[in-house]
Amino acid sequence: QVQLVESGGGLVQPGGSLRLSCAASGSISSIKYMGWYRQAPGKQRELVATITSGGSTNYGNSVKNRFTISGDNAKHTVYLQMNSLKPEDTDVYYCNAPDVFRPRDGYWGQGNQVTVSS
Repeated sequence: QVQLVESGGGLVQPGGSLRLSCAASGSISSIKYMGWYRQAPGKQRELVATITSGGSTNYGNSVKNRFTISGDNAKHTVYLQMNSLKPEDTDVYYCNAPDVFRPRDGYWGQGNQVTVSS
């Protein structure tokens, strides 16, 4: 199994920046890729960004050109640098890591609240 621990969320003013971190432990060799999703209560989960161990990235349209995902393979950690934050970015952000045992759903972090407000 894989365990994911998130950190870095909080309150920031519009236009500000935050960086989220997600550290993986356990059967890390089985991880296919890692990414970030966000979801509001009662709403559909939204892709934020994903990254492979080789560095290939994918971004959701709403965050493209503002957010940057990166990874440190040695630390088994993925980061999400969020710049030019908007109030609509306010949400709970979840780290995700599909592996060979959960190739579609993957493992999930505990959730990280990001609030953008003045």
